[in-house]
Amino acid sequence: MSEDEIQKELEKEDIDTEKPILSQISRFDHWKDPEGVVSIYKKVKEKEECQLILAGSFASDDPEGERVYKELKETTRDDKNIHILCECPDSCINAIQRASSVILQNSKKEGFGLTVTEAMWKGKPVVARPAGGIALQIRDGHTGFLVNGEEEAVKRILHLLRDPKKRDVVGKRARRYVKGHFLLPVRIVDYLLAADFINRTKEIPEESIISFHPWFKISKRVW
Repeated sequence: MSEDEIQKELEKEDIDTEKPILSQISRFDHWKDPEGVVSIYKKVKEKEECQLILAGSFASDDPEGERVYKELKETTRDDKNIHILCECPDSCINAIQRASSVILQNSKKEGFGLTVTEAMWKGKPVVARPAGGIALQIRDGHTGFLVNGEEEAVKRILHLLRDPKKRDVVGKRARRYVKGHFLLPVRIVDYLLAADFINRTKEIPEESIISFHPWFKISKRVW
């Protein structure tokens, strides 16, 4: 996606591309804690100029989604730097992710956070709660940041906003990590290797199991 295309997509939503963007892409669900993201943004904004984009949709199996969306719109209506976007086309989501300075994933519960990997693939630093699979997706302090609580999130975001070089370094590491671990061809090879190991040896070596990787901090995971 070119810079011009990003600009055009964001202009459709009246988003100022000159101001640093914090964003979270997720459905409107209390388990994604968008209210917590708003609180984090407000604390960051006290010290650094920025804007917030919450972009998402309603899950078909979640009747509360529309209510969460309306509550967010109501509670943030006085801040023109908060953009609550619903049912954006893929091109808009792509533009938001690529234009963001920092991407958050504040989920209280999560499986494999697809939007986390999308952000990492686009070379963006992610600040996230270590919920579920997210703790396996991010190498804390290397390809992104796992945080416990608002104050820690605010601290990480402020550091990234004030240090463009750090954002770039973490973002590039994140993209390389996704390329090496989460793209479909890599996963297919892993499954085939696992099947081959079992077929030949009846067991899988420890080094092939993600929880044995030396960077994985079991204490960081939310159970």
